[in-house]
Amino acid sequence: MSPSEVRRSSASGGVQSLERAFALLELMADAGGVTGLSELASSSGLPLPTIHRLMRTLVACGYVRQQPNRRYALGPRLIRLGEAATRPLATWARPYLTRLVAETGETANMALLDGDDAVYVAQVPSRHSMRMFTEVGRRVLPHSTGVGKALLSGLTDDEVRALLRRTGMPAATERTITTPDAFLRALRAVREQGYAVDDNEQEIGVRCIAVALPDAPTAAAISVSGPAGRLTDEAVEKLAPLLREVAAELGAALATSPDVEG
Repeated sequence: MSPSEVRRSSASGGVQSLERAFALLELMADAGGVTGLSELASSSGLPLPTIHRLMRTLVACGYVRQQPNRRYALGPRLIRLGEAATRPLATWARPYLTRLVAETGETANMALLDGDDAVYVAQVPSRHSMRMFTEVGRRVLPHSTGVGKALLSGLTDDEVRALLRRTGMPAATERTITTPDAFLRALRAVREQGYAVDDNEQEIGVRCIAVALPDAPTAAAISVSGPAGRLTDEAVEKLAPLLREVAAELGAALATSPDVEG
């Protein structure tokens, strides 16, 4: 959230202190979950005394904690809210993922960008005896996954570089992209073709095609994953239009759903 967006939210007719507190939490999430008061002042455009007062309240409520070095980190009470918030998302997404399984034969997933991680929030498994399984709630680094690439394709290059500096780029396999420049080139390809591919980058023998959800209220992506022998380049080309279609429908549904918006 930019300083101008913080100011606009404060003029929207809502409770100003509440809007500003949520804006600070979002800025902390954008910064990787840990930041200082001066950084928040710079990114939000709010006065330091205002930020200090809001942060004291958030600390008292358990949504932020102050570290020994005086920096602030997102607090554990947010985990409970996040887990509760993903349940309606998963319920809403299930029919769309079921359609993907029916039409592709492969396992379908939905993931969100949560801080610097991609977290899987819903899955419908393939009916094949040989199928991919990702535990709902699993968190992965975005640079080595199809959903991660799809999620990060909506960020600027500078934002992506900052995230990669925070997470590092460890190699999950010998196919994992491990340099920022190469990853940014991959993201440019994702934006051009409209989908992302994990080609044995998270696990050898597994491929995945993923698409970001346009218009969704939070950064989200859907994917289908399966054995590399079934998800060939030719299969990916055929599946891409279907995933884009389903992603557009699900993104529009989430954007207009009162259950998701609160």
